[in-house]
Amino acid sequence: MELRNIAIIAHVDHGKTTLVDELLKQSGAFRENQAVSERAMDSNDIERERGITILAKATSVEWNGNRINIVDTPGHADFGGEVERILNMVDGVVLLVDAAEGPMPQTKFVTSKALALGLRPIVVLNKVDKPDAEPDRALNEVFDLFANLGASDEQLDFPHLYASGRAGWADDSLDGPRKDLTALFELVVRHVPAPKQLAKAGEPFQMLATTLSADPFIGRILTGRVEAGTLKVGASLKALTRTGERIEQFRVTKILAFRGLGQQPIDEAVAGDIVTIAGMTKATVADTLCDLSVDTALPAQPIDPPTISVTFGINDSPLAGRDGNKVQSRVIRERLMKEAETNVAIRIEDTPGGEAFIVSGRGELQMGVLIENMRREGFELSISRPRVIFREEGGQRLEPIEEVIVDVDDEYSGAVIDKLTGERKGDLVEMKPAGVGKTRIVAHVPSRGLIGYHGQFLTDTRGTGVLNRIFHDWAPHKGPIQGRRQGVLISMENGTSVAYALWNLEERGKMFIGAQEAVYVGMLIGEHSRDNDLEVNPLKGKKLTNVRASGTDEAVRLTPPVRMSLEEAIAYIDDDELVEVTPKIVRLRKRELDPHERKRQARAE
Repeated sequence: MELRNIAIIAHVDHGKTTLVDELLKQSGAFRENQAVSERAMDSNDIERERGITILAKATSVEWNGNRINIVDTPGHADFGGEVERILNMVDGVVLLVDAAEGPMPQTKFVTSKALALGLRPIVVLNKVDKPDAEPDRALNEVFDLFANLGASDEQLDFPHLYASGRAGWADDSLDGPRKDLTALFELVVRHVPAPKQLAKAGEPFQMLATTLSADPFIGRILTGRVEAGTLKVGASLKALTRTGERIEQFRVTKILAFRGLGQQPIDEAVAGDIVTIAGMTKATVADTLCDLSVDTALPAQPIDPPTISVTFGINDSPLAGRDGNKVQSRVIRERLMKEAETNVAIRIEDTPGGEAFIVSGRGELQMGVLIENMRREGFELSISRPRVIFREEGGQRLEPIEEVIVDVDDEYSGAVIDKLTGERKGDLVEMKPAGVGKTRIVAHVPSRGLIGYHGQFLTDTRGTGVLNRIFHDWAPHKGPIQGRRQGVLISMENGTSVAYALWNLEERGKMFIGAQEAVYVGMLIGEHSRDNDLEVNPLKGKKLTNVRASGTDEAVRLTPPVRMSLEEAIAYIDDDELVEVTPKIVRLRKRELDPHERKRQARAE
């Protein structure tokens, strides 16, 4: 049986998981009467709810005597650490591009990695049946992108197909039969080379660990492509670091291979195949699993350093312990350490007092997903404002810079450019028309300036703008950046909010709470219309008299409160505020800074 290994690359929401669904269906991976959920590869609850791929996952289809291993890669920058390592497992990539939007930031980031590895791309212009699709323009933009990324002549001579993943067809031309995905299957088998590792089948076993996970029954498991040799269950292997240091020796207890959506135990792994191995206790991503006679580690992509950090602490508000059952710092620490075991992109450190933990990762979305998972498991937490991690190099302080691509209506472009380049110390790189009445703005902005910007961006563009961002480079520190402009309304009483009090407070600003909600001293109940903080009393009822006359009793009609999502709340708070997260509710509150925190913030500024 011929073997092919491919990865599917696309920006968020360009339709790659939907396309993989159709590949599985048309290859016969499902029975005809099998109940299969939409976007079958998005197995995580949060992936399904948000429509994004968070974890890189592999699947396998059989077509006309060929086995094709397909890797579905994350489409968001915060999970880019998964993408880079995944590309080492494949011999070709299918680049999926929305025919209306063209190549977007995540496409650029992952494609540059793929081209640098020498992988030959296949371009699929998806959603060509949409009314605003411009496949020819999108194809030209892809060619320009490849040329800018330094693609070789062979890579620039890429084949392309027109497709609709949702409708389940792909064709060589726009006026093709639009029947099925046969053209894509044939192109993959014809264009993607067979794994070169097949020639090394007689050598000692070697495999580079690419993804790490844990199974409750078989323990720690590592997935990767077999680089040389064969492996049978029960064989003894050793694990080496990237520098060749020995980590451990272990016996292989199980070998699993991808077959359709699931994994099945197999007796023998062969060179070139993507398999999962169990039996190790210490080995992790980027380590080499090899025969005892091998002493040299395989070259591996280093794990990207984190760019932001957030402090996780216990929930010590007066309302703590009402919703969740996991509230102790010991339990929170155990959960974070368990996360760090399988998620190599995050780092955990204890604070000097030991009551809180500094969690460092790749971005706000990655942190938001971790916190959302924890609250669903019954945890109560207090979360600090994200802080950017700086680097010292050659006596100079460097900070992470992100490439921001914004699509807005022409009338709002001035406000967006002013905010990005003025207040937030960004550099305008490009500005060009992006369709009728639309402008595309590309800017390089410090990560610090983007924390909390998204809500303001939606306000400035009346909710019509689209903002995408990706890590670009490290650059010298750009000086202080102004934080949130508005002050907040702070409760000065403990109790239950009263509609009459909130009605009277509406002229002071926007409310975060409604009537009959529990409040406490220090809780943020709204945003002040001015730039200073204001203590208010949300419990103050109406003074009652025994006089009743028409017009005396005004009807209390409250404006609906602003309800922030978890990510919005984390981005909104200032350095002296916290987000209180429970399984049922997200609250904001003031906090007292301890001396260690004050010193660290002073150094950061």
